[in-house]
Amino acid sequence: MQDLKIAQKVEDMIKERYQSLRQFPKSERHVASAQIREAMWELLELVIICSKRYHKKTSLQDLDIKIALLRRQIRLAMQLKFLPMRQYENWAKELDEIGRMTGGWIKSERRVAR
Repeated sequence: MQDLKIAQKVEDMIKERYQSLRQFPKSERHVASAQIREAMWELLELVIICSKRYHKKTSLQDLDIKIALLRRQIRLAMQLKFLPMRQYENWAKELDEIGRMTGGWIKSERRVAR
């Protein structure tokens, strides 16, 4: 059940944050914005992969890594003034929630593996 909630959270993040990416400076829309967009889609892909695989350990680690990468990209976008502070804060909250859900999923898989 956890995997379905996290998939919905990632989908909601993608829908809500696409508007933020459109506000990047024109010179960065095709580089930084595209990389962040791609990372969000990869995040959704990894959630789906994790929900379908029997052995999830490596896939869940990949998901955790992708979340960390996306956090860094968002932070750098804010520091480079491509993203207003308020949008950064909202996005960071969403990523923190997704990260906590992933952490819980990893812990539950560890319990099952024992």
